[in-house]
Amino acid sequence: MEQDILIRVEEVSKKFCRELKRSLYYGVQDIVSELSPLSLPNRKLRKDEFWANKEISFEVKRGQCLGLIGRNGAGKSTLLKMLNGLVKPDHGKIEMRGKIAALIELGAGFNPLLTGLENIYVNGTVLGLSRSEIDAKLDSIIEFSEVGEFLEMPVQSYSSGMRVRLGFAVAVHLEPDILLLDEILAVGDAGFRAKCFNKISEISKNAAVIFVSHFMPDVSCVSDSVLVLKDGRTQYLGQNVTEGIECYNQLFLKGLNKIEINGKARLRSFDVSSSNNQQTISGGSPVTFKIEYECTEPINNAGFQLDFLDQNQKPIAQCYSSASDLKLINAPSGNQSLEVSFRYIPFAPGHYYLSLTCLEMLDGSRRGEIYFRVERIKAFWLKDSFPGYTPVQLLGNWRRT
Repeated sequence: MEQDILIRVEEVSKKFCRELKRSLYYGVQDIVSELSPLSLPNRKLRKDEFWANKEISFEVKRGQCLGLIGRNGAGKSTLLKMLNGLVKPDHGKIEMRGKIAALIELGAGFNPLLTGLENIYVNGTVLGLSRSEIDAKLDSIIEFSEVGEFLEMPVQSYSSGMRVRLGFAVAVHLEPDILLLDEILAVGDAGFRAKCFNKISEISKNAAVIFVSHFMPDVSCVSDSVLVLKDGRTQYLGQNVTEGIECYNQLFLKGLNKIEINGKARLRSFDVSSSNNQQTISGGSPVTFKIEYECTEPINNAGFQLDFLDQNQKPIAQCYSSASDLKLINAPSGNQSLEVSFRYIPFAPGHYYLSLTCLEMLDGSRRGEIYFRVERIKAFWLKDSFPGYTPVQLLGNWRRT
């Protein structure tokens, strides 16, 4: 229903200038132009200008959470600042209905010279609460933030995690109609993050929430729709969260930065046999990686190590050839080939990297000479798999007893 739409954005655009002096000059021009009743808005870029956001449109109703995702510099923070009234759009229209609570930048809204307790009252007053209303919520805010023993200290002495705790506790206890969160929980510890997500789920039942994060399990957990931005423009907007996350991950597949180290051998090719699309793997289907390499000199006692990395390029799984039926390889100079097969890849849907190492395997756990290594040899998108909080998904046999 129309009255349930708390956030409406229509064809909103915002441009910035890369050069400071020219930016100040353009600012004066724009002010003069706004004061003239006959002037028309300038919808073209001037020298050194670029679009931070370009013709963005969406709606968020009460009870919905929109996941706002995109690569760094895609325009997410600029859009949130326009929604919160910190930045004025150059074109388009924004409607925000109700009380707004925003955590857009770490420590934003806090006076570093005031104590934590004083900042609670200042923030509450700015957002329209009376002192008596803040008094009624104070104990709950302090308990949720877990910084009670530090309330009399100036906020400038707080760690980043403590500022996040206090800022989030104040924001969610104001019972906002609109809650804007910009990657603010990335510095929180695991226990506090769990509390925050429970609170976000509770608030989103009666509020409109926009949640920005680069951690896709968090996005899939709290969001019921997704907006993907690329270079300030809409790449995807819809209620299929999995499809939106796939669109986000596809942005990274085009920017593969392979690093190759060669010794007595070098990699010739690395192919995926699961489908015609070398960059997409189905999570429930068998997959085979085919490896062709060339020995420039004879190699001895060689083994292979295949590393799986998440989208942040952190290792999450490994597979050693020496742990299978394949014995250590002694190969003369020339071309060689082998393959490794998996019944399925037990990961959550998402974007992953592969790295491959051929090295000398000594006795026990020792490693010897590296014959070749290729980091980020391939990027792939895993689809049709069970979504979850963690990248690795184990299929257990659950039964009642």
